[in-house]
Amino acid sequence: TVTQGMIGSGVAGTGPAFSAYQSSGQVIGASVATKIQFQTEVFDTAAAFDSTTNYRFTPLVAGYYQATGGIYFGAGAQGNQLYIYKNGSNYLNNAYITANGTTMTGLVYLNGSTDYLELWCYLVSGSTLSGTSNNTYFQATMVRGA
Repeated sequence: TVTQGMIGSGVAGTGPAFSAYQSSGQVIGASVATKIQFQTEVFDTAAAFDSTTNYRFTPLVAGYYQATGGIYFGAGAQGNQLYIYKNGSNYLNNAYITANGTTMTGLVYLNGSTDYLELWCYLVSGSTLSGTSNNTYFQATMVRGA
């Protein structure tokens, strides 16, 4: 049985969270994994997302984070895959699909000092990402402290 006392301890409540989107379309080359650049922050509760240089989330609080991303390409895009990178390496990815867009989400532990997350994609034919808040976005929130 879960009690209110159990819910209160270890819950992230005021932990780091951000939401960012791509405000100008980014050209993605054919058949190469590419880091997505998210230039506009909707919110960033702990100044943990870099929207100008590295386009990554580096929270300074250790814990478990739910990360979500979405991409959309214009007509003519052929097949894509989305990746959540942790510390520069593929940590999670969705299945390769043939649609013009995809989303993915995953739970990841971050150490609160050096760990960071980025969103990458792969596109078979090369195209331009949609630069709008509801199509190409990256978000994360702390769901439980370490």
